[in-house]
Amino acid sequence: MVVTGFIFASFVEYWIHRLMHFSHKIGERHRDHHRRNEGQGVLWEFRDYIKGSLIILCPMFFISWSAGIGWFLGGLIYAAFSAYAHQLQHDNPTKCFWMKMPVHYVHHQYNMWHHNFGLGVDWWDHVFGTYQSVEWLTEEVLNQPERGFIELRWK
Repeated sequence: MVVTGFIFASFVEYWIHRLMHFSHKIGERHRDHHRRNEGQGVLWEFRDYIKGSLIILCPMFFISWSAGIGWFLGGLIYAAFSAYAHQLQHDNPTKCFWMKMPVHYVHHQYNMWHHNFGLGVDWWDHVFGTYQSVEWLTEEVLNQPERGFIELRWK
């Protein structure tokens, strides 16, 4: 159930991010995020992801405690991973070794309002046809000082 919760959380994150690009009502804060082109920090991102997903994480407890705990843990783990991946792509995109191309980084760098909505994973962009590959390893990116996996904004 943990794996299912993780996968479902990635699906929800993809669709909420995509919806933010098409809805003026819920997208204003997100448009500001694009104007600034920076994350809030891992801890603040995590807080927002958890607040936004509590309504989706809790219903499985009505089925059983074990299903609820597994589902909740999967969503919690994905929220932590996604918050980290989101900030990493703003601060140090070359460290996103689990993706061929850091989709959220190119989403911002190339003003891709209709492509590359994944934050932590690019699966759903491939499934729903919103993945757009670009040459992102430019001289500017390659010439940035070498930084570690935890050298990013945390709050």
